[in-house]
Amino acid sequence: MTSAQTYLKNKLDERQSSGIYRTLKPENNLIDFCSNDYLGFARSFVLKQSIETEIEKYPSGLNGSTGSRLLSGNITYAEDLEKRIAAFHQQEAGLLFNSGYDANLGLLSSLAQRGDTIILDELIHASAIDGARLSYANRYSFRHNDPDSLEAKLKQAKGNCYVVIESVYSMDGDTPPLLDILNLTEKYGAHLIVDEAHAIGLYPAGLVHHLGLQNRIFAMVVTFGKALGCHGAIILGSSLLREYLINFARPFIYTTAASFHQLASIKMAYQLFENAEETITGLKNNIALFKSQTKAIDTYPLLNSDSAIQCIVLKSNDKAREAANISQNAGLDVRAILSPTVAPGTERIRICLHAFNTVNDLTLLTNTINQFINAC
Repeated sequence: MTSAQTYLKNKLDERQSSGIYRTLKPENNLIDFCSNDYLGFARSFVLKQSIETEIEKYPSGLNGSTGSRLLSGNITYAEDLEKRIAAFHQQEAGLLFNSGYDANLGLLSSLAQRGDTIILDELIHASAIDGARLSYANRYSFRHNDPDSLEAKLKQAKGNCYVVIESVYSMDGDTPPLLDILNLTEKYGAHLIVDEAHAIGLYPAGLVHHLGLQNRIFAMVVTFGKALGCHGAIILGSSLLREYLINFARPFIYTTAASFHQLASIKMAYQLFENAEETITGLKNNIALFKSQTKAIDTYPLLNSDSAIQCIVLKSNDKAREAANISQNAGLDVRAILSPTVAPGTERIRICLHAFNTVNDLTLLTNTINQFINAC
C-alpha cells in the first residue's frame, strides 16, 4: 500500500471508529420524509408530461449543450429563460448555473477581492463557505440569526463588504430576521446576498419577495433541485452583476452548459409553479399538522421552524441514528443528521414535509416519534 493509500485508509478508519462514516444508499419504498421535493414536483406526472411536450416543440434541440456558454453552449432559449425567471422574482437580470453549489461558489469566489470582506451566518450552507474560502477576502462569521453579532463584524469590515445568509436554513429550518439584517447592511454600506434554496415553495417567489425587499438586496440565489423538482440554479440581481459573473465566475466560464432538457425542465417547473397555490396550501397545512401533533420535550426539543424542514435535536449521534432506524422500520424515510455535519451536541433527525404527505402518513410519523421520545 502506498503512502497515499495508507493516508486514505487511515482517514476512513477514523471515520468508522467515530461512527460518522458516510455511505450511499439506493432508493427505497419508504414514505418520504427525507427529500427536498417539498411540492412533489420531482414526482409530478403533469410536470413530466409538460417537459416532454416542450421538448417536442424543438426537434432541433440537442441532447447535450456541446460546450460552455461562452463557446458553443449558449442558446436563445437559455437567455429567454433567465429573463423569465428574473421577471418572476422581480429582479433585473439572472444568470443560470448548473447547480446551487456552483452558483454560490461562482458568486462568492469572484465577487470579493483582496482587502474586501465576506460575513457569513455561522450556519450558512457549505457551498457559501467554500465560495468565500476561494476568494482573497477577509472572512468572518456571526452568530446564527443574531443582528448584534452581525453588527460587531460589520464594524470590522474593510473594502467592499458582502453579508451572506439563507432565507430558510437547511439544517434548522428557521428563518432570519431579514429586515433587521438588511437594515444593518445598509447602515454600514454592505451588500446583502440571500440564498433562497429552501424558501422557494413555502414562499412562492422566496422570502425576499414575500417581504417586499427584492429591490434592496444585492443578489439572491435560487436553486431548482428542491421545491421546483428539477436541477440547476440562478443568481438574480442587476444586469451589471450578470455581466460581471459572465466575465469572472469560473464555475460559469469553465463548465459545460446545461442541456436543453434541463432548461426545458426548469421552464416547465416555473410554469407549473405559477399555478401551485393549492399545493403550497397543502404543504403549509401539513407543516401545521406535524407541529401540532409532535410532542417533543425540553430535553429533546423540536426546533422553532415554520418551514418544511422540522428537526428534533437528540444531542448525540447514537440517539439520532436510533430514532432514524426506528422510523425506517416503521416505513418512514427519516434520516439522522450527525456531527460533524452539525455541531456536536446538536445531532438530530431532520424531517422534510411535503404537500403530498397524507394525514395518515403524518399521524404514523408523529406517533412513532412521540413513542421514541417518551421512551428516552
